[in-house]
Amino acid sequence: MSSTQDWVDAVSQELNVTTPVDVAMLLDVARIAAHQVERPAAPLTTYLLGYVVGQGMDPAVAMGKITELAANWPPGGEVAK
Repeated sequence: MSSTQDWVDAVSQELNVTTPVDVAMLLDVARIAAHQVERPAAPLTTYLLGYVVGQGMDPAVAMGKITELAANWPPGGEVAK
């Protein structure tokens, strides 16, 4: 078992998280956000992913939306509002 998985297991136990944590998916979404947007986007994006999944969104749907958004993110991050 990796130290990352040990950490996730310990935090899950401490916070009484009873559902399995998909570490690979979280690391994947963090990598995508860090590389396509900027590094600080990684933890914020994983938080938002967890938030919407906690609200009932299917994890695969949320991941797909994030991946598509990141793939189309403009270089430099300047987005017209």
